[in-house]
Amino acid sequence: MKVLVSDNLSKEGVEIMKKAGLDVTVKTGMTPDELKKEIVGYEGLVIRSATKVTAEVIEAAKNLKVVGRAGSGLDNVDKAAASKKGIVVMNTPGGNTVTTAEHALSMMMSLARNIPQATASLKAGKWEKKKFEGVELYQKTLGIIGMGAIGSQLAKRAQGLGMNVLGFDPFLSKEKAATLGVTIATLDKIYKNSDFISIHSPLTDETRNLISSKTIKKMKDGVRIINCARGGIVNEADLLAALKSGKVAGAALDVFAKEPPEGNPLLEMDNFICTPHLGASTKEAQLNVAVAVAEQVRDYLVYGIVRNAVNVPSIAPDLVPKVQPFITLAEKLGSFLAQVYEGGLDTVTVEYHGEVAEFDSASITTAVLKGLLDPIMEEAVNFVSAPFIAKDRGIEVKEVKSSDAGDYPSLINVVATSGTKSFAVSGALFVKKDPRIVNIDGFALEVMPEGDLLFLMNNDKPGVIGNIGSLMGENKINIARMQFGREKKGGRAISVVSVDAVPSAEVLAKLKKLPNVLSVKHVKI
Repeated sequence: MKVLVSDNLSKEGVEIMKKAGLDVTVKTGMTPDELKKEIVGYEGLVIRSATKVTAEVIEAAKNLKVVGRAGSGLDNVDKAAASKKGIVVMNTPGGNTVTTAEHALSMMMSLARNIPQATASLKAGKWEKKKFEGVELYQKTLGIIGMGAIGSQLAKRAQGLGMNVLGFDPFLSKEKAATLGVTIATLDKIYKNSDFISIHSPLTDETRNLISSKTIKKMKDGVRIINCARGGIVNEADLLAALKSGKVAGAALDVFAKEPPEGNPLLEMDNFICTPHLGASTKEAQLNVAVAVAEQVRDYLVYGIVRNAVNVPSIAPDLVPKVQPFITLAEKLGSFLAQVYEGGLDTVTVEYHGEVAEFDSASITTAVLKGLLDPIMEEAVNFVSAPFIAKDRGIEVKEVKSSDAGDYPSLINVVATSGTKSFAVSGALFVKKDPRIVNIDGFALEVMPEGDLLFLMNNDKPGVIGNIGSLMGENKINIARMQFGREKKGGRAISVVSVDAVPSAEVLAKLKKLPNVLSVKHVKI
């Protein structure tokens, strides 16, 4: 079989595939059109971040069986198009965890001691000791936003320097925090008490512009901010204003909303340091991910073994047609739950009712966890890593099976619990293949879990539906579907609106202000 390596990959990775008998061609720097012509005869494609595996490329790839990404991010792969053609998409999570944590620590140290500025000054022939007086890290408070693998590694290293560490993460359990020696904190507590704030969260609707003028006002005077996660989490215009005023003493960014950040006024600030997205750029990390992706592609093409796939679980081939629709449903239920549920998470219970209870449910439960964790994790979550991430975060996973599914042949109910608080979402298959959400925390309705959805809690009063429709029309957002459920006449109700365009923050704010609307969330499935 033939494998195309279209981005730079360590020679060790290439040799692993060649030794297994694969015909490997290394051809980098291709244009999209060149890639579409080249990919036709290959069974495997190995990429990094430069190659864009679009739907057009996938359509042109007549023989392609696997795409392997040396790294964790898969923003440059059209996973839906690949899945439709039965192409396995793999990544290499964890290969750059230590490297990125070390880079964040390096940025924090450089920020504290003005190392880049002092270096530039000295090279310019100056000797400005007083100008570059710094601060110690010892006994300072570090607030970490996002306690995934990278945030956890940073916490360990910061504690070695004698720092006090506060950690915020929606799914960080008390047990895991105790193991790490981290104090669980709300975002407001981190803003109020931290001398340094380091961000290690994914870019989502919830984290976009998380650091803004509104949140900076809550911070200590003289706080220092580090972002080695994703551009867009920090509002760069608001950060610039805070650096100018002195509210923020210094900032260090490895990532930007626009990369390269040409003409960005932050680059002109003396109290701002930066690097060109170097979080994963070490020899060790590059070697780790190259070897990992080469071994995974080799194992799949030569031995049929699937590892670290983001779109295919490990199931016996003869069971795939029966189980796959439930896996798709389960992942969608988990994703929906993650985006509407608020609070911590101690237990996830997956209840199987009816015919689905007869299957080996391991892969379906894993799909629930993948859907649940993926929206809130910085690192990519796949069918292999999801159970381990849940265990590492102290989330207990339970399964319950029953032959009674009520009005449906099969029903899956997912319950998230934290203390006495819980939230549940149920789903079923229509015509044995089409996933539907049929109950949301006790409200019966029928929702197609796909695309952009608006989830609203509201009072069951006249005019709510009309007001929503009018506001969408005024903002030129087409409504594809609307579903409703209520507990009783005049009581609480929910509305799920499928829209054809991503609603802006302004539109969401206006929705929240409509009469009898209690809350609004944008959900992306």
